[in-house]
Amino acid sequence: MRKLAYLALTTLAVLLVGCVTINVYFPEAAAQKAADQFIGNVLGQSAHAPAPAAKDNKPASGEAGQPPSAMLLDLLVPSAYAAETPDIRIQTSATEAIRARMRARFQGTLGALLDSGAAGFTRDGMVAMRDAAKVPLSQRAQANATLADENRDRSALYREVANANNHPEWESQIRATFAKVWIEKARPGWYYQNAAGAWQQK
Repeated sequence: MRKLAYLALTTLAVLLVGCVTINVYFPEAAAQKAADQFIGNVLGQSAHAPAPAAKDNKPASGEAGQPPSAMLLDLLVPSAYAAETPDIRIQTSATEAIRARMRARFQGTLGALLDSGAAGFTRDGMVAMRDAAKVPLSQRAQANATLADENRDRSALYREVANANNHPEWESQIRATFAKVWIEKARPGWYYQNAAGAWQQK
């Protein structure tokens, strides 16, 4: 009987460690917050204010009143893995240079393309020409160059954020998170692609 209880407890401990590791492997909440701040700055919008933390009433680890399951989890899983929203590094010299270039584009040619409906946000975190007829023929080469420059910077941004956090394998998840936030922060009247790839107006 004791062996069975020990085996059950060991299995539960392994499962708990596995679940926590899987849940925080890619810090999605932190990535979303970082994307919100970065994109808000690029678009000249204020990012959402973080909710005030209500941790003052929680007893410290190991204090009386802490459930036994929480004490067991503290023993099995290092606090770094158990953090609810680990930080994600997004500010490097490369990302700051990209941010400045993007902001200048949004205040200039790219902003005008989005305002006119000629271009829009794609579902994969990039920008694309939606309706070239809205751009005068004499300005199309410049418009296409602007979109190419923006997409080059976006690809570099997603790669740089993943590398800055020592997880190059996160690049596709960073891109997906940013893609969602670009669309969320799109201004009224701007176009974006839905999950099926069809253009919609915000």
